[in-house]
Amino acid sequence: MTNVSQRNQRSQRNEWSDGLPLQITGAPSDPDLIRLPWDLPLEEWPDHYLVPLPRGISRHVVRFVRLADRVYAIKEISERYAKAEYRLLWDLSRLDAPAVEPVAVVTGRTGRDGEPLDSALVTRHLQFSLPYRAVMSGTLRPDTLTRLLDALAVLLVRLHLYGFYWGDCSLSNTLFRRDAGAFAAYLVDAETGEIHPLISEGLRRHDIDLAHTNIYGEMLDLEAGGLLHPSIDPEAIAGQVLDRYNRLWEELTEDEIIEEVDWHRVEQRIRRLNSLGFDVAEMMVRRKAGTGRLIVRPKVVDAGHHQRRLLRLTGLDVEENQARRLLNDLDSFRVQSGLRHEDEAIVAHRWLAEIFQPTVAAIPAGLRGKLEPAQFFHEVLDHRWFRSEAAGGDIGLAAAVRSYIDNVLVFKPDEQALIGEA
Repeated sequence: MTNVSQRNQRSQRNEWSDGLPLQITGAPSDPDLIRLPWDLPLEEWPDHYLVPLPRGISRHVVRFVRLADRVYAIKEISERYAKAEYRLLWDLSRLDAPAVEPVAVVTGRTGRDGEPLDSALVTRHLQFSLPYRAVMSGTLRPDTLTRLLDALAVLLVRLHLYGFYWGDCSLSNTLFRRDAGAFAAYLVDAETGEIHPLISEGLRRHDIDLAHTNIYGEMLDLEAGGLLHPSIDPEAIAGQVLDRYNRLWEELTEDEIIEEVDWHRVEQRIRRLNSLGFDVAEMMVRRKAGTGRLIVRPKVVDAGHHQRRLLRLTGLDVEENQARRLLNDLDSFRVQSGLRHEDEAIVAHRWLAEIFQPTVAAIPAGLRGKLEPAQFFHEVLDHRWFRSEAAGGDIGLAAAVRSYIDNVLVFKPDEQALIGEA
């Protein structure tokens, strides 16, 4: 037995010293991924491969790489966790959950000295997104922080509705992207996650407790670094995330008891859920024993009520609040153009061709990396309103576009810089 064990150990050492074959598992859309210096530890990669984008706090080495016109995030991690996280991210992607997109897992890495290197998880960089530390650098206004916390609460609720247990919910594991006047949050680290057909109450509450602890610690860290406004209390902020989460969770999942004649309350609740961006797939109604009351519980499906409506009408795939704003403009266009009785799809096609596309096409080529088209359109609408108020009358869309580009857009930072206040 001893001789067999020794032979096995020598065989394993020879296998490592000879170098395992490099493997890229997944559906990489860029063949140049194979040409990256996988035989070097990630922290030693030459600068000409890297893109200097803001990074959050991570237990692992993370770098951004540009290949052609795409940017990838690469995280160095053990093979077991790399493969597990890759599968989880794909599961979330199939559910259309707000998470980064997995690209590949790189295994069998061997250094130039013949020693094995950790595997790597490759994800697509979420364009126009930033980690919370980048958003909070400088003077953070309390209302900006409130919008960030709202986005995080919505993200956690959406993941729990999918049956996803995060296990490490924190600001560090989240990316934020501007969504009209608010923020949208995306999961960026699923290393400790689990997907269940339905999340248990115990797991859900444990996830919330972890989120509270992590957020409180991160806020204390920001306070120590002088990045928090003096009026912001770290403990209160961490508690606010939980309060927002609990209110939203109850709105989405709690039973409501109504009198049989109060069906308007059911419609009101559906409208409230739609205003939060959630659709109602069906309603479960049952009679309460011994009374004339009904117990109503909506079956809520994925957030994105306005996103899906805009996508169906125009093909534009944008954030929820952006979709809400664009749909409002589309509805205004319908009224102003005398198209109230016209088919909605026809009106949407005319709005897209006559309003949205010409507005976006007006962005000079050198400035198109500063904002997403939908965010640009939203900010132009805001700019038009403010300029019209100052002028005492509507200045028109064309004039608002020119003014916004000349006086606002040219001074905005590119995506690598910080998200500023509108």
